[in-house]
Amino acid sequence: MNQQACTFEQHATRTLNYLLFLPKGYRARSRKRWPLVLFLHGAGERGSNLERVKHHGIPKVIEQGRDLPCIAVSPQCPSESAWVEQIDVLSGLLDEISATHAVDRDRIYLTGLSMGGYGTWHLATESPQRFAAVVPVCGGGMWYAGFPERACRLKDVPLWVFHGALDRTVLLEESQELVDALEACGADVRFTVYPDVGHDSWTQTYDNPELYEWLFKQTRRKRRSHRA
Repeated sequence: MNQQACTFEQHATRTLNYLLFLPKGYRARSRKRWPLVLFLHGAGERGSNLERVKHHGIPKVIEQGRDLPCIAVSPQCPSESAWVEQIDVLSGLLDEISATHAVDRDRIYLTGLSMGGYGTWHLATESPQRFAAVVPVCGGGMWYAGFPERACRLKDVPLWVFHGALDRTVLLEESQELVDALEACGADVRFTVYPDVGHDSWTQTYDNPELYEWLFKQTRRKRRSHRA
């Protein structure tokens, strides 16, 4: 499947290279609007070679031929940086894609693994109103940013959290304490722990058709109607 290499520039000072996937049947000038998935990779895929971003997660399953019914945006974090340091640029990238493509703004989804799992928690809690659903994989939240309490900003956002019980790179407790905080404030959160899996909890997660079935059912419109 074709993923186009693109570059986003913010205020002429910061740039992000990213992969852009457009689904079968996409027409820019059509009235049809498509879901958007933003995927954040792990630390091993940082740098300036976008091919590395295809090693795991959403870009990998697209390369393997899964025809996702969505626009998929997969940026690459610069070397010597982390997603939690790129939150403003990621927000700007989402703004640009939403403005220039046929995006259904009620169906914008966020997911990421490992370092991207941390980025997912941080970006989601920065703009909880933006996302229809959030899927952090083996991530966590930085204490200096107010986690785990900050997770409660997502109490109205559907979440599905994944982690391997044998993970020694990002301990299971990193996800567990955020899930506990969310449950304490009445959030809609699912938590899948793979009992015999280490750090690579993402392969099973992104290969699972149930994830996509659940994900694409979530809408901000549904959330608003429940509040009413």
